Amino acid sequence: MADFETPKLKEYPVIPNLVDDVMKGSSPFIAKPLHNEPLGFPGELVEGWKDKAIDKMEDLLGKYRGLQVYLDSCVKCGACTDKCHYFLGTSDPKNMPVARQDLLRSVYRRYFTFAGKYFPKLVGARDLDKGVIDEWYSYFHQCSQCRRCSVFCPYGIDTAEISMAAREILDTVGVGQKYCNEIIAKVYKIGNNLGLPEPALKMTLEDLEEEIEEETGLPVKLPLDVKGADIMLITPSADFFAEPHIDGLKGYAKVFHEAGISWTISSYASEAGNFGMFIGSYENMQQISTRIREAAIDLGVKRIVHGECGHAWRVAYSFWNTLIGPFDFLDPNYPVPQHICEFTYDLIKKNKLNIDKTQNDHRTLTFHDSCNVARATRMGDKPGGQFDIPRAIIKAVCNNYVEMDPATTKEATFCCGGGGGLLTDDLMEIRVKGAMPRMEAYNEVVEDYGVTNLACICAICKSQFSKVLPYFNEKGAPQKFSMDMVVSVHQLVYDALVLTGQKFGDELDAHVAAMEAAADD
Repeated sequence: MADFETPKLKEYPVIPNLVDDVMKGSSPFIAKPLHNEPLGFPGELVEGWKDKAIDKMEDLLGKYRGLQVYLDSCVKCGACTDKCHYFLGTSDPKNMPVARQDLLRSVYRRYFTFAGKYFPKLVGARDLDKGVIDEWYSYFHQCSQCRRCSVFCPYGIDTAEISMAAREILDTVGVGQKYCNEIIAKVYKIGNNLGLPEPALKMTLEDLEEEIEEETGLPVKLPLDVKGADIMLITPSADFFAEPHIDGLKGYAKVFHEAGISWTISSYASEAGNFGMFIGSYENMQQISTRIREAAIDLGVKRIVHGECGHAWRVAYSFWNTLIGPFDFLDPNYPVPQHICEFTYDLIKKNKLNIDKTQNDHRTLTFHDSCNVARATRMGDKPGGQFDIPRAIIKAVCNNYVEMDPATTKEATFCCGGGGGLLTDDLMEIRVKGAMPRMEAYNEVVEDYGVTNLACICAICKSQFSKVLPYFNEKGAPQKFSMDMVVSVHQLVYDALVLTGQKFGDELDAHVAAMEAAADD
């Protein structure tokens, strides 16, 4: 399956022995001019790149005061060293958060501090050269910007902000990552990360409508570009084509239908994801977000609801006000932004949904807290809502639920290993090794409690776990982990929600037969 060794799952967390530079050769494919130029970046390494990189660092230091604080305030206490899933999975000391920070901090000290300019060796300062650029490109793409290390840092140093700054400097001199930059260019050209054009999107939604009708006997709609709808749904484009994401989209549609609320998807801005955050470019993050604002105004909707996407929810919750606010064109009676989990939970609390929990009795669930949701957002009207609301939904639609080790959940959750722009096959080794800490906690509840499924509210987490779970099966042993163990939270809602007027048994069979006969005609 792979040309690297998958880490063995251990009963208890173990701090690994250090292996210097073991992941030095792990780098994503470099972007080509056609990927960089739509984003405003040079197509290849520019002449005078060193001066341009230093100038960009100066620009970022002046623009984001927190960046300089993070670079100045580390005292090497070591609190973060064993908190990174990539360090735990790879044993490479440069994947310790403090060491990864130092890759940028050492250059910052050389050019922007008195001691670094005149006594560089005394303060660990170093010159910027091509070797440093290559090192940045490798190790800053071994950080998923999950911010777990920041939770344990006594000074609150945000390694994600340092990784984002490093990536923006790299992009500025023409050393961008193909995966992220290619996706952003697709959003600008077509409107979503997949590059799915409007006719294909329309056909996909129509196929899903037919599928839901075959399963319920009711014409549940997934509207596209409907003006005057109450809600515009933006959701990760994985919801339009991949399992288990698409089952979550069906769940949203079923909830909206039962609530009797009008809603629509925009073909211009169907994408909730915003990879501008991953590359550290606030300009690109703003440009992607602006499409959503423009679509909402054009369609005349009252509110915007987010589907299950972790980093998209962070961008909306933490950045939208300054990126694309104010939202005076939306109905002030609803939160801006609003998560689909908030919407569904509100209906559950009001007993507006007819739930048959037994429809999920073949499953025993646990829940993975997605890092961007857990450590950068909130849901509902109280602290911790981003933890409580998804769990409350799961428990409302399922009888069998188990928590993973509390040291690995909620604010201390481990990243799936594929976030931050790392969800690409050219980084498969770091993805698998980075998933190890979460897999150890998941393996524990699988073995001790018979957990059958891992529920997520993040598209990247769903894709990552679906890909890496089979890697952790032991050779020669029964296959414990499979791709279909990963489920969307709203997939569970879909299976348990009984619609008003829903058909069953012979009545449903007759309805489906009539649908097929009409299609043949």
